[in-house]
Amino acid sequence: MIDLVALRALSTVLRLGSFERAARELHVTPSAVSQRVKALEERLGCVLLVRAAPVTPTPEGARLYRHYLQIEMLETDLQNDLQPLVEAGAPGARPRSIPVAVNADSLATWFIPAMADFHSRTGDTLALQVDDQDHTREWLKNGTVFGAVTAAAEPVGGCRVDALGSMRYIAAVSPAYAQRHFAGVSLAEGFRRAPMLVYNQKDQMQHRFLAQVIGEDCTPPQWWVPSAQGFLDAAIAGLGWGLHPVALAAAALAEGTLVDLCPGHSVSVALYWQSWRLDSASVRTLRDCVWRAASVVLDPQEPTGQ
Repeated sequence: MIDLVALRALSTVLRLGSFERAARELHVTPSAVSQRVKALEERLGCVLLVRAAPVTPTPEGARLYRHYLQIEMLETDLQNDLQPLVEAGAPGARPRSIPVAVNADSLATWFIPAMADFHSRTGDTLALQVDDQDHTREWLKNGTVFGAVTAAAEPVGGCRVDALGSMRYIAAVSPAYAQRHFAGVSLAEGFRRAPMLVYNQKDQMQHRFLAQVIGEDCTPPQWWVPSAQGFLDAAIAGLGWGLHPVALAAAALAEGTLVDLCPGHSVSVALYWQSWRLDSASVRTLRDCVWRAASVVLDPQEPTGQ
């Protein structure tokens, strides 16, 4: 049997990112937390943590972290079943912070209503990891989150997949930017010289769009803007062109502060909710909240469940 006290110490360190914060939550000294984790490592014969700032798990540590989160979730469900009169937030009900990965555009357009719905129904909170939709699946794969909004339809082992819908993107720019860089020239020539907005080094969406519209990729000057709202604000300010979710850019398009640079061309990204195959009321509730919020904003997609 794995010592659950030590396992809780490991989980708390990983969730909070440091031994000191974990010690404060567990009401013990940092040395005591360190000793519990070290004893667990010695018993299992492997290193579980990368002791950096923040603390991160080794592959073995991530697997144990996922195991403890599953235990904690099932135990809370059991407690609620045995004590049906205990409401979330009342004495005796300890709210949890459940780790989830989500892409920035979903967070900026529809995911917060899902969070609010989940909190109102359970009293629990979410600890978000924000990443590109092509990479959020990796957080689920390494065991550090229990659910993820992802562009990957193929399920991670031990997880189920639910189709959420498609997010449509257009190349939106300020009218002044369009006039300055694209008036009187072909699209291909304009794209080769006009500054481009990129979310971060993982973001390949603009490059795929260029291949679709002009049949080639190119390397224009780039702005890296790792914020969904900042990305939109940069376009309105005339700094560059980029692909924006129609749902996020709708108001600026209606006001005329942004225009569609390539009418008739768009990119649709199918999004999925991947979560652990765990018979837990919390897992089912969050899946329902995510699906309901997504259905309000995303374009319909052929449903699939695995």
